[in-house]
Amino acid sequence: MPLSNIAIVPNLQKPKVRYGLSFVLGALMLFAYAPFEQGWLAALLLASWLLLLVRCQTPKQAALTGFIFGLGWFGTGISWVFVSVDRFGGLPLPATLAIMLALFAYLALYPALAGWLWLKLRKKTNRYALFTFPFIWLVTEFLRGWVMTGFPWLNLGYTQTATQFGALAPHIGETGISFVVLLAAISFAYVALTKRLEWFAVPVLLYAVAMLSPQLNPMEFVGTSSRVALIQGNIQQELKWDSEQQEPNFLTYKNLSEPLYEDFDLIIWPESAITFIEPLAQSTLGQFAQRLNATEAVVLSGIIDYNPDTKQFFNTIAVFGDQQTPYEWQNPNRYRKNKLLPIGEFVPFESILRPLAPLFNLPMSSFSRGEPTQQNLTANGREIAANICYEVVYSHYIKDQVTAGTDILLTVSNDSWFGNSHGPHQHLEIARMRAMEFGRPMLRSTNNGITAIIDHQGYIMQRIAQFEVAVATANVPHVTGTTWYTRYGSTPTWCMAIILLGVSLLRRNRAQA
Repeated sequence: MPLSNIAIVPNLQKPKVRYGLSFVLGALMLFAYAPFEQGWLAALLLASWLLLLVRCQTPKQAALTGFIFGLGWFGTGISWVFVSVDRFGGLPLPATLAIMLALFAYLALYPALAGWLWLKLRKKTNRYALFTFPFIWLVTEFLRGWVMTGFPWLNLGYTQTATQFGALAPHIGETGISFVVLLAAISFAYVALTKRLEWFAVPVLLYAVAMLSPQLNPMEFVGTSSRVALIQGNIQQELKWDSEQQEPNFLTYKNLSEPLYEDFDLIIWPESAITFIEPLAQSTLGQFAQRLNATEAVVLSGIIDYNPDTKQFFNTIAVFGDQQTPYEWQNPNRYRKNKLLPIGEFVPFESILRPLAPLFNLPMSSFSRGEPTQQNLTANGREIAANICYEVVYSHYIKDQVTAGTDILLTVSNDSWFGNSHGPHQHLEIARMRAMEFGRPMLRSTNNGITAIIDHQGYIMQRIAQFEVAVATANVPHVTGTTWYTRYGSTPTWCMAIILLGVSLLRRNRAQA
């Protein structure tokens, strides 16, 4: 019997009922992510949405069901973008709301595509159609993370960062955890569709595997550690790029750091903490580096680099005070951001868009890209794989930066754009997932929160609340070993999804024989 003929709730035959419920289910996905962290909701909400999807009769209905689910999902999940657009965009409220709706609608196209593709394929699989859905979903999620530089925020796997399924991260990564959530959701859906309780065995088995998975984690402590201090200066975004504030901004971080020089190996300042243009402040920066050379500390700080020959700006992390590679402008011991944020760091079609509104002409929105693969930073003998702000969401990109010799992961950010919203909490959740995937401690330094020191298992050792001027310190143990995810990435997950797709098609063909 086809899935579409199985009655669950008669009213689900009415498209308007399905669309309304789809929006509600998508909106409730917000609570599966930080700061709410109710990860158990994800599979249940997806299962409920799949039950709506199987009632669709045409690809158009399925696409619309997916689109409206996406509107609810992204409309609540990334509503924090409104803070920056409204506060710094310089647009009237109706225009701001129109931009937000356009963003939500664009992102909702991907679950719409998943729904459309699934219904087109359903005829070939019949009762086993839902097992084709993980492959379809992974394809559309890949596209969302790639098209126009991508926006892989709110992937399903992040809902499980604080749950037992998060223990699977070193083995299959966030993409693999998304696959696990989908399997659990499909199993719950089949319980409702078939009234057969044995489908509950699938999520139980998955949970058991997650419980046992830490036993297979190859990470081991090596007996050494780094004394680290992360500085949160809480500089107001409105003042950050004021030329008269360059010296006060620098002194804020310098004064917070000086008492730490003798006691800490690594002192981390956030993204663009130094608002001087680097080549124009060599005297000040040179004196700062010399002062550090007389101590045991090394400072890693975000700074804006500029190449006067090529007229290029780079969002950069520079290292000050390392004895092996003394600081100088454009020395190789630095990291340049590669994954730039559209509008915030570069403006597509800028000749057309920049004159339209202040939103398209923000300070420091003309950066050039660094190299796609860069060597680790070296600081006091530690190898550090760095990334800046939004880049932490690109797991495959960070995988290319991590080597067998990497001791620590570092991400610096400036979440001042998003105020007191759930955006910074989601950002921290993503950073925790990266630490778990690669089995290395993660240092997350931000201008106004949430600054955190995260161990190699994703647990937060120390954190600073938002909008505080403070310092987070910890003795971070070093570990050795290479996680399965570091070795193989998402390849095993894609193989499992393809196998499920093939089995679904095979069962259909056998049924016809």
